[in-house]
Amino acid sequence: MESIAGIEIYPLISLMIFFLFFVALFWWVITAEKDYIKTVSELPLDTNQNNTNP
Repeated sequence: MESIAGIEIYPLISLMIFFLFFVALFWWVITAEKDYIKTVSELPLDTNQNNTNP
């Protein structure tokens, strides 16, 4: 791998993508509306939906 020119930039790019993804996710969680978070968190427990499974 050392013989490939410019290969040293790929770990830096992948680290930046990883870091930026989690910073963006953190920002979304902080700025999300609390009503939306509550609604989405209750979806798996919602029994008002029509279930066709026996």
